Amino acid sequence: MTAHAAEPTPAVPPMPERTPRALREAIARHTPQLLPDFDAHWKRAIADTYDIGPLPAFMARWWVEYAIARDPRLDAHVADVHHRASEATDHATAKALLEEVSEIRHRARELGPGE
Repeated sequence: MTAHAAEPTPAVPPMPERTPRALREAIARHTPQLLPDFDAHWKRAIADTYDIGPLPAFMARWWVEYAIARDPRLDAHVADVHHRASEATDHATAKALLEEVSEIRHRARELGPGE
């Protein structure tokens, strides 16, 4: 009997340039499940208002969303931690789980293009 090589883990795509267009292209290519919400948010917050004031907050939110979703293992882990927090029966456990997600999101926010 021969041993089978483990399935290769797909490479996590790099972060795009920090522009709305580059981020949208990366989402469309690597995490298309996010695209409808990204586009709806863009339309509501930026395009329909002709106001670029909300652009930094928009980019911050979607930068983190993409950073997590582009890595299936990280995305599944975050979803699992959220689920466990929602079912926690004591405050300390729920708080610790939510703090873990917060730390993950904070690290994702700090990623730069190409990382």
